[in-house]
Amino acid sequence: MQVPAAFQYERATSLDQAIELLTRYGPEARVVAGGHSLLPMMKLRLAQPEALIDINGLGELALIRVDGHDLAVGAMVRHAELLASPVVGEHFPILRDAERVIADPLVRNRGTVGGSLCQADPSEDLSAAFSALRATLVAQGPGGRRTIGIREFFLGPYETALNEAELLVEIRVPIRSHASAYRKVERRVGDWAVVAAGAVLEISAGVITEAGIGLTAVGAPRFVAEQAEDFLRGGRPDDEGFAEAGRIAAQECRPTADQRGPVDFKRHLAGELTTRALRAAAARAQGQEA
Repeated sequence: MQVPAAFQYERATSLDQAIELLTRYGPEARVVAGGHSLLPMMKLRLAQPEALIDINGLGELALIRVDGHDLAVGAMVRHAELLASPVVGEHFPILRDAERVIADPLVRNRGTVGGSLCQADPSEDLSAAFSALRATLVAQGPGGRRTIGIREFFLGPYETALNEAELLVEIRVPIRSHASAYRKVERRVGDWAVVAAGAVLEISAGVITEAGIGLTAVGAPRFVAEQAEDFLRGGRPDDEGFAEAGRIAAQECRPTADQRGPVDFKRHLAGELTTRALRAAAARAQGQEA
């Protein structure tokens, strides 16, 4: 079957209208922006929403801006816009690294940052990158706005903490002194990750004061390796510590065997890519491009 089931279509012209439409159509309504994840699932009838709410007209959700001490990324920002943003490249190299290896230019030109996070695909790159950064998500629904820590946002594969008739409107990341990097192995250019790892390091006086490690495609709880993060805090940013953090991260994740590889291979990659991402982040902290 390659034809979607019948559905209603509505185009929202404001955020309030989008929420009103979601409330009207109920839990079987879906939001569509880029559509690169939802539409293929509809064609295969893996998803059969009763209504599609098109939010491509919500320009207020398509801004990248600095708000106080935070970078604010609207949920409707396209991947290509995030990749091209000078402020993102300056403060968050991990996001630039991740966007470079997401799909291809056609997908990046239409796919949205918010859509990627809300899909909660276990192999999604930005979920791991923003989780390593400890981003905060802003959602809006009939009851108003609320914030959700990204590590509480992902409840499981394809499941998020968004309530009924609630929309993700913005992703906020604190701008602070840190270095970051993202490393990925894929079967071919633009493919879903076999395994990918992101690393964020805050270093003061030669000591790691804070660490973030994001993992994708290996069943890491909430896309992070918390035990490896705990190990790094208070240590020195050296190869020995990074290798041990990679070993811990490999043991934390829960990969499954599939067409991309067996469990042992994925676990090995998780450890190796964590180590490489940490090394790259540390090199950037020293002013060396990696």
